[in-house]
Order: sequence, then structure tokens, then C-alpha cells
Amino acid sequence: MTFEKTPRGSYGQNVPSFAKPLVKAMNPLMLWQARRGGKMMQMTMVVLTTTGAKSGQRRQVALAALPEGDGAWLLVASAAGSATNPGWYHNLAAHPDQAELQVGKQKYAMHATQLSGDEREAAWQKVVAAGPRYKGYATKTDRLIPIIRLTAPATSA
Repeated sequence: MTFEKTPRGSYGQNVPSFAKPLVKAMNPLMLWQARRGGKMMQMTMVVLTTTGAKSGQRRQVALAALPEGDGAWLLVASAAGSATNPGWYHNLAAHPDQAELQVGKQKYAMHATQLSGDEREAAWQKVVAAGPRYKGYATKTDRLIPIIRLTAPATSA
């Protein structure tokens, strides 16, 4: 399955201009919390490492993730209901085989797949049940919020 990027919306949650530097300053604290095994939005905090779509540099972000079993995880590219997709989403779309997921102290090489159709809807229902705030994010934008499944990369035999 190819990674088909979801287009930006025409409206969504506006992030105040003062918040961007604040979020950037808070990122090290959030990464620290995720590595300690924290919770976010009633889900497991993880550290996602991606390769920059334009820069090629490694980027890290703390996110809420939902375990699916068999080592698979669901990520929600909600950006709190913004009209635009988050930067980490663009990085995964450009380099779906270069993702790394850190859960506590454990690190895993992962492959990213964007879910669509019934598969996305079933995953969305799991996400909303675990973190009800996501349902509100979907009402703030006309963008279809992407759901990403991370799985262990296929090994060649």
C-alpha cells in the first residue's frame, strides 16, 4: 500500500503565534516525559523519529500512540484539528521506511502506512474510544485526519 497524503483542509484550529516557540521550547521536556513512559490523551506517550522530508535530518517528536498488538501502533495526525497536517506526517509520507518508535527505553525500526476506507474508520473508532478528545479535533477542521499504522519492517527471506 502506498502512502497517499491527505490534503490540507480549508479551515481548522488556529494555533496562536506565541504557541509555536512555546511548543518548540517544550519539545525536550515532552521527549523526556515520553522516554520515562508517560501518558498523553489517555494513550501511551512515544517518541517518533523521522527523516525530514526536505532537510533529510532526523527529527524527534513526542506523540500519543495506541498499541494494536503484534508490535503495531496507531498514530493520529490531528494537529489538534488544524487545517494542516503536522510536520512529522509529511516526514513519514516522504520516508515511510525510515521511522523509529521509542516506547519507554525500547526503540523499534518501523514502517509507516496510512490507513484508508474501512480500515481507517475501524482504527478511528479505536482511537476515539481510547482518547475522546480526538473526536473534537475532527469537528474543528474539514481535513480528514490521517491515521498511521506503524509496523515492524518486512524482512527479506
